[in-house]
Amino acid sequence: MIKRVFTASAVVALMTLPHLSSIAMANDAAELGNSLTPMGAEMAGNKDGSIPKWEGGLQMERPAKGKERDPAQYPTSSDKPLFTVTSSNLDEHRDMLTPGALALFEKFPDSYKMPVYPTRRTGNAPDHVYAATKKNAESASLENDGESLVNAAVGIPFPVPESGKEIIWNHKVRYRGEGLQRWNVQLAVQTGGSFVPYKIREDVRFHYNFSDATPESLNNVIIYFLQFTTAPARQAGNVLLVHETADQVAEARRAWLYNPGQRRIRRAPNVAYDNPGTGADGLRTNDQLDSFNGATDRYTWNIVGKREMLLPYNAHNLADDSVKYDDIAQRNHLNQDLTRYERRRVWVLDSNLKPGTTHQYKRRTYYVDEDTWTVLAVDIYDGRDQLWRVQEYHPIMVPWLKAVGPALATVYDLNANRYLVMEASNEEPLFEERDWNTDHFTTGSVQRMATR
Repeated sequence: MIKRVFTASAVVALMTLPHLSSIAMANDAAELGNSLTPMGAEMAGNKDGSIPKWEGGLQMERPAKGKERDPAQYPTSSDKPLFTVTSSNLDEHRDMLTPGALALFEKFPDSYKMPVYPTRRTGNAPDHVYAATKKNAESASLENDGESLVNAAVGIPFPVPESGKEIIWNHKVRYRGEGLQRWNVQLAVQTGGSFVPYKIREDVRFHYNFSDATPESLNNVIIYFLQFTTAPARQAGNVLLVHETADQVAEARRAWLYNPGQRRIRRAPNVAYDNPGTGADGLRTNDQLDSFNGATDRYTWNIVGKREMLLPYNAHNLADDSVKYDDIAQRNHLNQDLTRYERRRVWVLDSNLKPGTTHQYKRRTYYVDEDTWTVLAVDIYDGRDQLWRVQEYHPIMVPWLKAVGPALATVYDLNANRYLVMEASNEEPLFEERDWNTDHFTTGSVQRMATR
C-alpha cells in the first residue's frame, strides 16, 4: 500500500485552507457501518447541524415512466434556498468557497451567484457494494507507484484512504450502476453565448461494479466504453472504443477510433492525458471527462485534508427534461437559478505535475464528496501557477439504481471567457440500463455497428 506523503505545496495549502478537519480517522474496516458509513464517510453530522447525520441516503422507487427527470418527484423539490451567495455578500462566505468559485464571482460580479440549499445526504449504494467495500478495505492495495489497483472489485477500494492516489481511485471506480446507454451532449459556449450541440451516445459497461465481479474475473478491465458521435453532421459516424485498465503499468488504456470516411478502425494511443477531448472545442482534455479519468502517473497526489465547503449537489433542476439547452447555457456561465449548492464535507486533494513529465495543467486541486467519492469541483492551474480553468460536476442520485450520476458538468476557461457544458441530456432520451456483454465492446462489433 502506498503511504501518505505531503509535498511542500500541500503543506502550504493545508495551512491556508480554513475549516480543515484531521484526516486521522479510525483506520479499521470495523468502523464501516458504525462511526463511518458503509462507503467510508463520517456517519455523524457536523457540530452546528448544517450537515446532518447520514441515515441511509435517498430511498425511492422508480417514478412513473416519463417522470424520472421531473424534479417534483424528489424530496428536494420542497427545499428553498437558505441563502444565495452573490458578489455583495461574498466576504461572509469566502472561506467556504473554492478558489475557482471565487474567480467566477470576480469575473462576473453582476450575474454570478450560488443558491445554497439545505444539505441532504442522499448518497448511497446497493448492499452488495457495501459488502464488497468492507472486503476491499481489508484486501485492496495499490502497486507500481499507485498505477495498479489489485485485490479489489465491485465496492470502493479504499473507504479509509491513506494516500491521495487511493482517493482518486475511489472516484474512478465509484458505483454508477452496472451498464447503461446514455447521451452526453456537449455545449461549447462562446463569448457571446452561442453554441452548437455536439451529441454523443455512449454505451458503458462498468465492469468493475458488476455484482459478481472478482479481481480475477475483471481481466484487468474496469470499464468498457463506446462513444458514437451523432451530431453535428460533419462529425456524425465517428466512434471511440475504450477499455479502461486496472493495472495501467501492465497494460495502458486500450483505445480505438473508427473514422467513417476511411471506414476503418485504428488504435488511438493519444486518447489520454491532455490530448483534446472529443467535441469540446479545445475546452477540456481527455482526462477531464468525469472530472478525472485515466492514468495518474504524471502527477503526485497528496491529501490536504477534509473541509466543509459549498459545492454542487442534488442537481435535479439541471436534469429536468422540460429545461432546454438554451435555458441552461447562458452567456458567461450556467443559468445559476437552476443550480443547487450545499454545505458538503469533502476531501481536498492536491495534484502536482511531476518533474520530467508533461501536461498542459501544472496543478489541479480536487474536492471529493465523502458520501459518494465523486469529484465535485476542480481548480486547474497553468504553468505559471495561475488559475486557468474551473471545473464543476453537478451530481444527482438515481435512487432506483442507488447510483450516482451527472445532471451535467462544466469547465470554465477564465482566460478565453468561454465554457463547456458536458454530460447533459435534457433534450435526449432518458438513459437506459443495459446488461452489455463484453463482446459488444470489440473492434469487430464497432465495424458492424458503424453507420457511415
